[in-house]
Amino acid sequence: MLRNILSVIVIVLAGYSLFTQNFEFMPYLMLILSFSVLLTGVIELKKDKKAFSGYSSTIASLFVFFVSITMLLS
Repeated sequence: MLRNILSVIVIVLAGYSLFTQNFEFMPYLMLILSFSVLLTGVIELKKDKKAFSGYSSTIASLFVFFVSITMLLS
């Protein structure tokens, strides 16, 4: 349920940025996206302990989280 809510928020923010060409919310979009992907990775890891998609989702979410934090601080 939380993953679906985060996904809808990401889609709405991305659509807003795309149509208005206003990219000031991009760091927040990436931050929410990283939480959504992290949640997906945790769910995949709970299903199967040796799932490659769970590990790759977790690593990707950490990378996106790092990028969003650096965008917010600059």
